[in-house]
Amino acid sequence: MKPLTIKPELEPDGHVELVRLAEAVLFAAAEPLDATEIAAQLPNGTDISGLLDELRRLYAGRGVNLISVAGKWALRTAPDLAGKIKIGRQSQRRLSRAAHETLAVIAYHQPVTRPEIEEIRGVSLSKGTMDALFEANWIKPGRRRNAPGRPLTWVTTPTFLSHFGLEDLKDLPGVQELKSAGLIDSRPAVSIYSASSKVDELPFGSMTGQAEKTPERDEPLVVGDDFDPNGEAGQVREDGTGF
Repeated sequence: MKPLTIKPELEPDGHVELVRLAEAVLFAAAEPLDATEIAAQLPNGTDISGLLDELRRLYAGRGVNLISVAGKWALRTAPDLAGKIKIGRQSQRRLSRAAHETLAVIAYHQPVTRPEIEEIRGVSLSKGTMDALFEANWIKPGRRRNAPGRPLTWVTTPTFLSHFGLEDLKDLPGVQELKSAGLIDSRPAVSIYSASSKVDELPFGSMTGQAEKTPERDEPLVVGDDFDPNGEAGQVREDGTGF
């Protein structure tokens, strides 16, 4: 079968947009889609059968093919390449609401210490919350503050930017964007703000939930493989261990 190559200069703009839209729908889908599900994302009257056939020919001979799976359609790795690639799969972990709030505080207020995170959220921070974000490689230790005890600060990582599709921290959504999306309300903001973020008045107070079940106690900073993401300077565990 001869692969089909779309040439925008030879195709009506409207048709090219339909092909692109159908392609995006199939790419974004977590599971195979049937024609009805695809049609629901496209303008009324779209020739779904013809569009799918066009995409199937477009992807023929490439590293990714459009295939039919039990009457549904999906983009899949070309069968002849299956034995030539090895990609490790990581199990997905659902983050708690506390972890989402903590990540938001760090993202918008970084560099920020653990006590500052607790003050902004209005609740104590459990050990598991920081552990989950640290293990996901979304946060990392920043510089120590030039203050009594030299507390450790926390910042986000390049993995955080990549996961959320951001080029830079300045691309974080602003207050109006978050309000438009219904993610925050218009209640007064808290009194701690980040000078480095364009979101100078983000009302994290509107995100405050119930106190976490496990009260947080001070944890040590352990350097090396047993590094504790909940640690503060100048503290040592009684048993001398890490986590």
